[in-house]
Amino acid sequence: MNKPNERKLTIARAMAEAVAQEMRVDPSVFVMGEDIGKLGGVYGNTRGLLEEFGAERIRDTPISETAFIGAAVGAAQDGMRPVVELMFVDFFGVCFDAIYNLMAKNIYFSGGNFKVPMVLMTSTGGGYSDAGQHSQCLYGTFAHLPGMKVVCPSNAYDAKGLMTAAMRDDSPVVYMYHKSLQGMGWLATEPGATVHTPEESYTLEIGKAKVAREGSDVTIVSVGMGVHHALKAAAQLEEKGTSAEVVDLVSLVPLDRDTIRKSVAKTGRLIVVDEDYMSYGVSGEVIASVTEHDISVLKAAPKRVAYPDVPIPFARVMEQYCLPNPDKIVAAFDGMNAA
Repeated sequence: MNKPNERKLTIARAMAEAVAQEMRVDPSVFVMGEDIGKLGGVYGNTRGLLEEFGAERIRDTPISETAFIGAAVGAAQDGMRPVVELMFVDFFGVCFDAIYNLMAKNIYFSGGNFKVPMVLMTSTGGGYSDAGQHSQCLYGTFAHLPGMKVVCPSNAYDAKGLMTAAMRDDSPVVYMYHKSLQGMGWLATEPGATVHTPEESYTLEIGKAKVAREGSDVTIVSVGMGVHHALKAAAQLEEKGTSAEVVDLVSLVPLDRDTIRKSVAKTGRLIVVDEDYMSYGVSGEVIASVTEHDISVLKAAPKRVAYPDVPIPFARVMEQYCLPNPDKIVAAFDGMNAA
């Protein structure tokens, strides 16, 4: 039930609204990508922009990610503030030179004389049987490489504030949005992502995590869709008498290690939920951030609920078997206590 004066938006609408509001006040902002014009983006996050701003500032591109992302880097260094979409994060392989050897490094290479104020937005996540080339998260891949900020909203309020902050940032920002949170009718959208979103423009601090639910017995840390799995797991644990605290990272780079450590110091237990692959990823970095700082706060060994190190299967039953979910989080907590 909506509260008085509540204005609920999907993440897709929140993203589009943020871009439109910034384009109205800053003529240097423009958008490029595949199907972001007339179609309004495959996931709806540029819907309505072409009608207001025209094809000069909302540019549909050919299927050549290297070309238009490379062009965006040049435009950013020349004083523009491009927002470019890589339709699926899985496609990064064909344009990684433009992303990592240009976008991420050119501020450093120029000794700070050039800024690269651009946003690379890209979709992440599986759950709808689109197989191994359209379903990955790859959070750790981008977070691992210096020179780029990396954000990942779990709800529409954060999505709008992060997008506005990203467009105003003088460093490149990778904006990773999960398909299952976008609010598109053809996807099984998580209802909890559609929340009250103010109409006025605002920013959300990049690099600051949020406590999505307070608790005292275990800390569950996640990002994007994983936050909703964590909240549902916390509700299940509450029925069993366990109080779970849920930390939404919001930003992967910078990573708010202080909020994570403060929560774990209070609860003494840590579970990290990550739809990216288990090994070499964000989940391990979160755990290391706690154990390297003060291992004495832990009452039990930390646990990870992440995607196994296998290509994402097409078969729905196999994909669901691999994906994180609330039951797996509860089982991780039960195993933690049994150890």
